Amino acid sequence: MKHWPRLHDSYIARSVVSSVLLVWGVVLGLDVVQALAGEMSDVGKGAYTINHAIAATGLTIPSRAYTLFPTAAVIGVLLGLGQLAASSELTVLRALGLSRKRLSVSVALSLLLLTALMVVNGETLAPWGDDRAQAIRSVRHSDMVVSKYSGLWAREGGMFLNARTGEQKQRGNERWLELRGVRLFEFAEDGRLRSIANVQIAEHRAGHWLLHGVERTRFDTRAVQRSKVAEERWDSQLDESALASGVTKPGNMASSELSTSIDYRKRNGLDSGDFERVYWGRWFYPLNVLAMCLAAMPFAFGSLRSGGYGKRVFIGIIFSLSFWMLQKMAVEISQTFRFDYRVAYLMPLIVMTIISAVFFNRRSR
Repeated sequence: MKHWPRLHDSYIARSVVSSVLLVWGVVLGLDVVQALAGEMSDVGKGAYTINHAIAATGLTIPSRAYTLFPTAAVIGVLLGLGQLAASSELTVLRALGLSRKRLSVSVALSLLLLTALMVVNGETLAPWGDDRAQAIRSVRHSDMVVSKYSGLWAREGGMFLNARTGEQKQRGNERWLELRGVRLFEFAEDGRLRSIANVQIAEHRAGHWLLHGVERTRFDTRAVQRSKVAEERWDSQLDESALASGVTKPGNMASSELSTSIDYRKRNGLDSGDFERVYWGRWFYPLNVLAMCLAAMPFAFGSLRSGGYGKRVFIGIIFSLSFWMLQKMAVEISQTFRFDYRVAYLMPLIVMTIISAVFFNRRSR
């Protein structure tokens, strides 16, 4: 009898994990096909080919798997338990003295390995793949290239732009691209370097760029001249949307990089909201998976011999996914009203855990 808990845990795990993997594979496959169709529509832009589209889509698979896993876990858990209920195996397990709570623990344990793998994936393969896919997509614009270690590079005639970081900004109805840590290299037609400019911030505004904090060094034939200006206008035809697509996004960073970026922005009085949202979302990811699955569990334990299990599964999926919508809404509100993202992620967890516990206790009577 000492080995019985291991036996029933492994039995439930096989049923649940196989269902989760099946659902996960189907949902992920549909998502990848849809993404590939979208990439194919860009074939022919610049140097973008079919091979680029396939590679860019393939590199995003780890990220897509990470995003879709919580939903697949909820549906897979309910379908796996549904199979056990349909064959009366849940009834047998209950008759042997296993409570609903103990069965729920078995389900949670069966998801630990997959969840842990997704957490590791979210820190390694997913951001790496998204970053490489972003670099591949940049070939749609022949004057731009993205490098992980040196930031964004773009060219217009004899002028080369290098930006360390950047992001889209918005105030009311006004939206613009802001690049930071910018260097401008100007070359003559014969290849001679004319000037180097270090720019603190470059803002794209209505067909031109506003350069703030410009320190320029000019190389003449017999002298070197240095100048400083607080603000300067640069009339350039560099495409803002092309540059924006090349800026490293918070979702493409590992948590360590996000933490460093958050500290840097706070020290310099910059907005770190997007980075904090992604950073704390990574930490709460495993808790979200567990909460969504446990929120659906009460609907798996109706009267096991009665009909209507499909209806209960559907309601369980809707109830569980409503947690994800509630949390997303809380995060958006947090971003708007500037309160701690940890509160935004934690409050829906607490609310759904309480509601789920109430439903579970009622069905256990």
